[in-house]
Amino acid sequence: MTPEVARRHYLEAMGITAWACRYQLPNARPTDACEWDDTPAATTPPRERLQALLDDAPTPPPKPAAPPPVADDVPASPSAVRALLDDREKASGKPTAPATSTSDETPAVSPHAAPAKPLTFHVSCVCIGGRWLSLHAGDLSADAQRLLANICQAAGLADGALPEVTRFKWPPMANAFASDDPLEEAREGVSAFINGAASRQHWQLEKILWWGADAADPDSESLSKVLDVDDDRSRTLGLPVWQAPALTTLLESPAAKRALWPELCALAKGWQASSLAHEDR
Repeated sequence: MTPEVARRHYLEAMGITAWACRYQLPNARPTDACEWDDTPAATTPPRERLQALLDDAPTPPPKPAAPPPVADDVPASPSAVRALLDDREKASGKPTAPATSTSDETPAVSPHAAPAKPLTFHVSCVCIGGRWLSLHAGDLSADAQRLLANICQAAGLADGALPEVTRFKWPPMANAFASDDPLEEAREGVSAFINGAASRQHWQLEKILWWGADAADPDSESLSKVLDVDDDRSRTLGLPVWQAPALTTLLESPAAKRALWPELCALAKGWQASSLAHEDR
């Protein structure tokens, strides 16, 4: 019998009601309602059940007897020990090294290191054509959405109408448990969120459009670490990544828009090639 089961049995035998807290996970399906049987069952009085549990409790095994201390056959006197040490020093010809102080030794490092700082960020994503996922750190404003729609229309990625923005925050719960590796946990959370959204909305993701390569805000920096982009590919999502300045930067800088135009033209060619490949299937 486990300690938890035994504890509940003792509480029930003493007539104490045990309560357990429950909370609903984010995006979890609500628990189906059910009817409980309120008819009290005929049970043994609490005092008798408690006495029965005490009678059935196993007796602890007896402790083994401690072995008797081993005594030396012949106790050595202090004078004999000093004489023996003097004879050894004379035979070796080396003086005994003085005892060194241990105050200069490096203090031991505590095995309980301070926990790493948890990551906190918000993500907005828009799936273009069900194939390319546009990722943005933080909340995507109305002006940024209009700019993204115009960019996609100019590059031939969409007809000017973008799908609904999907938002995600990490951690999903305010009072989440602390993790030993917050970065790895955040990567798993973002990957699970994107894979779940793709499964529900029937996306066939081929590329990530990451708008925020130049941003230095906390959300962008955290999301850059989570995506783990190396050689234009996200190790977290396992997809190729096309990087561009944040939409807020493009809204404020016409020069940034002009500098981005050649890359958008190349991106449009990739979109057309991908569309032809889908039509041939």
